[in-house]
Amino acid sequence: MPLFIISIAIQVALVVHVIKTGRNTIWIWVLVLMPLVGPLAYVFVEVLPQLLGTRAMRNAARGVRGALDPDRELRRAAATAAVTDTVAAKAELGAQRARRGDYSGAIETYRSGLKGLYEHDPTLLLGLAQTQFAAGEPADARASLDELRAHNPDFKSTEGHLLYARALDAEGNLAKAESEFRALAAYFPGAEAKVRLAQLLRRVGKTSEARVTLEDVLKTAELAPRHVQRAQSEWIATAQRELAS
Repeated sequence: MPLFIISIAIQVALVVHVIKTGRNTIWIWVLVLMPLVGPLAYVFVEVLPQLLGTRAMRNAARGVRGALDPDRELRRAAATAAVTDTVAAKAELGAQRARRGDYSGAIETYRSGLKGLYEHDPTLLLGLAQTQFAAGEPADARASLDELRAHNPDFKSTEGHLLYARALDAEGNLAKAESEFRALAAYFPGAEAKVRLAQLLRRVGKTSEARVTLEDVLKTAELAPRHVQRAQSEWIATAQRELAS
């Protein structure tokens, strides 16, 4: 049987599979317009993960699926939020919008969930603050975090604490930011808090302490396991650049 006939048969079989299993119809166009790459991508993304079920395969498939249909997760989150008016649904939709740079839409989503019993929900307030900071509104982000702490004194979040320090820094409240970064550096997992503290110390003229802090980051990194070094590579490199400058 000629090779092109086999190729067409495979395309037709996979198109039927798309329709029968309710996959995204974008796959039909991929299969039809990309005779070789399309079927391979479909099998890799949609068929193999079901057969193998490994985390690595699922993650790889998710990456390819995201490249082919970047709005898939946003549509899913929007549909879920429309049907299920919960904190989790609002938080997911807000996060998806923020990831795409739709900060005003994300802020609106978070605020729409902050009502009634959930008027001061810490998950929504943290998401709101993160979006406000990303949108270039550090004062609003800090205010949202102040509200979170005032109404949820037992809520703990290293991400929230780091964001609070960064918001103070961005506002120009350097003394308070330094205090918060020092507190963070004592317990924050990873090098980011110490590197940001060192950067602030240099800006306020405490260059000797900044250097000692950066050297400590690099010494700790040298003793860390390889996987930790990989995970912290961005901040290790930043510490190295700061020391060299």
